[in-house]
Amino acid sequence: MTLFSIARKNIRKNLTNYFLYIGSMIFSIVIYFTFVSLKYDQTIQQTTDSSTKISSAFNGASVVLMIFVAVFIWYSNSFFTRRRKKEVGLYSLLGVRKKQIGRMLFYENFIIGIIALLIGIILGSILSKVFETILMKVMGYDVIGNFVISPQAIVNTVIVFTVITVITSIHGYRLIYRFKLIELFKAEQEGEIEPKTSVIIAILSVLLVGVGYWLALQNILESEVWRKMGMVTPLVIIFTVILGTYLLFSTLTVYLLKLLRKNKHHFWNGINIVSTSQLLYRIKGNARTLTIIAVLSATTLTAVGTAYSIYYNNRMNAEISNPNSMMFMAKEKNASVQIKERISKDKDHEIVYHETVPALLVNVDITSLQSKISADEVEYTIIDNKTYNQLAKWQKRDESLSLIGNEAVALDASYFEGLSPTYVGSTISLNVNDRSKDITFKEMKKFNVLNLGTAGITVVVSDEVFSNLASETNLVNMEVYELTNEDDAKTLSKEIQSMLPEEARLSSFYSDYAQGLESSGLLIFMGGFLGLVFLAATGSIIYFKQLTEATVDRERYEILHKIGVNKKEVKKSIAKQIFFIFAMPLLAGIAHSIVALIALSKLLQTNLVIPVFICIAVYACIYIAYYFLTVRNYYKIVMK
Repeated sequence: MTLFSIARKNIRKNLTNYFLYIGSMIFSIVIYFTFVSLKYDQTIQQTTDSSTKISSAFNGASVVLMIFVAVFIWYSNSFFTRRRKKEVGLYSLLGVRKKQIGRMLFYENFIIGIIALLIGIILGSILSKVFETILMKVMGYDVIGNFVISPQAIVNTVIVFTVITVITSIHGYRLIYRFKLIELFKAEQEGEIEPKTSVIIAILSVLLVGVGYWLALQNILESEVWRKMGMVTPLVIIFTVILGTYLLFSTLTVYLLKLLRKNKHHFWNGINIVSTSQLLYRIKGNARTLTIIAVLSATTLTAVGTAYSIYYNNRMNAEISNPNSMMFMAKEKNASVQIKERISKDKDHEIVYHETVPALLVNVDITSLQSKISADEVEYTIIDNKTYNQLAKWQKRDESLSLIGNEAVALDASYFEGLSPTYVGSTISLNVNDRSKDITFKEMKKFNVLNLGTAGITVVVSDEVFSNLASETNLVNMEVYELTNEDDAKTLSKEIQSMLPEEARLSSFYSDYAQGLESSGLLIFMGGFLGLVFLAATGSIIYFKQLTEATVDRERYEILHKIGVNKKEVKKSIAKQIFFIFAMPLLAGIAHSIVALIALSKLLQTNLVIPVFICIAVYACIYIAYYFLTVRNYYKIVMK
């Protein structure tokens, strides 16, 4: 019998143990193949307005995915090789040379890799059309392309995963030479020493995480610490949180488990003595793995939460920038008449309101406003109090104004706390030809009644001041339209854009909404699928480690069963033990991601609560599914 045939037989007999490993590999290949297929997809390139950007995004995501999958497969392969120490020891005892054992394991891993590659490409080819439909949908396109298998994607995937499989197989081959015969037969006794604890290090772990959180939640614009440390601060945050998390798992949890052991009522209740002792003896050895999982969970949740938040808030952001469905400067009267006729004839869109807004475009010196992001001189759009009240009424805003004298109100929809101009109480001069008028800002509103793309920052002045300034120059008439079904106005928007010169500064709700939907849809698609791969990998790592420990624990549970412990109590003990291992990195990852997203929401000045909690809920549900799968298979192993 050849080594290759032995390897094939081993895979067949151990298919149950390899199932999740092969499944995770197949899942990773399907996602990678999908990414590469979408990169070469002709339907996407012909339909979208930014195919080059999409191709670049998928290139970057594919590289990240490739690196992560390579690390995951490497880790999993090492795990399975170590798990089979006793089997390898038996081969060695029977006189099989390490070179032959290594070759056999090489063949095993290579066969598994080829099987996963073939299945992954077949499934990826079938599912790529589904993924393409999902991508087009989240990007706002209703297009269904033909079923086409990309040869470039197949070649790319085969090359990448063949290289990964060969490298991990060689790694497994080399790992055999690091084992001594005594190690192979006494593998089950490894790591069974009670870990020591240090109250000082336990307190330090909490302090390190606390310092990282405190730095992350500082106001970047006002914090003295951020100002002194500069761009080193994010690195300090990452270092303190990761180190603190590791010490938290390796020291603080050991300290807490020892305290729990001293609680006689809990420790001697049922078979808590078994689950508590096993956690205590193994938690320190699992600390590195749990830290990696917590950090990956935090990274995944932060990335996916941010992407989904952008997607979730896309419509709101488009409405803030475009309170009117369409707006442009009426440079030519004929063009305005033609546009009105075109909109009136459109059966899909009715005019809710149409206003011609008289306005002044004035270059203003805003040095006195102490802006940190604006130039010293900017162009403001000036409208009168009456026009503002009319538009506010149409837009159903309970925000009417009554300005007198030189009072003014700034309408800045893109206002950024700490960086934008300090309006309230400040005075600026409006210079129109030979006339100059000082105005004082009475109030600032974080919205506009005119579209940002056409009018920019708008200043509302009293009717008297506007009349005086208007008498010195020609007014600019701005056409404002509010339409029904404004988020489905692609054809109308393009036609009107072709009818106007660039100087008209056409802005529309649909253009910003569609553009935002395309970019944020691409982000959420990539973030979601990369997040699923990370989640599958982290869940699989815990699964592998727990099943390895289950094999070691089998004899202990057999003894418990023989002395009268029933199956229900055994399963309850297993569930408690595994819950602790699953819950710790998940809770730490959620805590880290919440802090990161709070800091991000402060920086972006937007509310991320709803989308973030949706992402956390979905992530937790999938993680819980992994937990129940692990409990079930752990129980099957120990009670076999």
